[in-house]
Amino acid sequence: MLRQVAEGVLVHESEFCQSNTVAAQGTAGMLLIDPGIRGEELACLADDLYGSGQTVVAGFSTHPHWDHLLWHAGLGVAPRYGTAGCSAAVGGLLSHPKWQALVAAVLPPDIAEQIPLGSFGLITGLSAATARIPWDGPRVRIIEHQAHASGHAALLIEDRGVLVAGDMLSNVLVPMLDLNSADPVEDYLAALRLLEGVAGDVDVLVPGHGSVCRADEVQARIDQDRAYLLAVRDGGVLEDPRLGSSAKDGWEWVTDVHEGQLEGLARQSERGTAAG
Repeated sequence: MLRQVAEGVLVHESEFCQSNTVAAQGTAGMLLIDPGIRGEELACLADDLYGSGQTVVAGFSTHPHWDHLLWHAGLGVAPRYGTAGCSAAVGGLLSHPKWQALVAAVLPPDIAEQIPLGSFGLITGLSAATARIPWDGPRVRIIEHQAHASGHAALLIEDRGVLVAGDMLSNVLVPMLDLNSADPVEDYLAALRLLEGVAGDVDVLVPGHGSVCRADEVQARIDQDRAYLLAVRDGGVLEDPRLGSSAKDGWEWVTDVHEGQLEGLARQSERGTAAG
């Protein structure tokens, strides 16, 4: 079910990890951002849009992780965009002769058969010089960074005051680092600074996973993510409501992600020390 969060901006929340699809109204139709997740949810989304007389005229994937690269035949054949870095990462995957098996290996086993892969990852990369999504609708600014995944981008729907944050600023997930990066914590801190730079223009924040929030909560989410990162980097005291006994029911696995990140960062540090 789509619900309106701002004028001409609607959100659909999937049962899988509170994944959020954003639909923005343009002159001729809708811009669809990170549609997902299960096939029946995507089919319902398509039915809801077309049932209300709307056509999907463009799509956008915020980053190259499987749950942000999905599509459905019912959504049509509109151009789908991502950053050049996102497109390159997806293109590298799709060029592999066994890409479907590689993707299937990372899908949650309980819903793997429900995930449509027929139009998976068919996106066009936008050059670094492209400041806004090319479509006939409200101005949508592309804020590219390297946190969480190469070629990640947040989108600011400027005329509506809506920030689509991709996999950042979640109330249920801690910052999830790209441990393949040379400096994953600094990449994330740099991205937070970019988002903080537009926070004053935000009335509604839509994270990739978790609850939508209003302007008065945006800075608090930025501060919470920054506190997590600094504690992880500097070995400080970590008190985060998304972890341990404070975690939301059903989200206890986030603590495992956190512990895995600590181990990964420790291995990176050991390699750096040995190389030095």
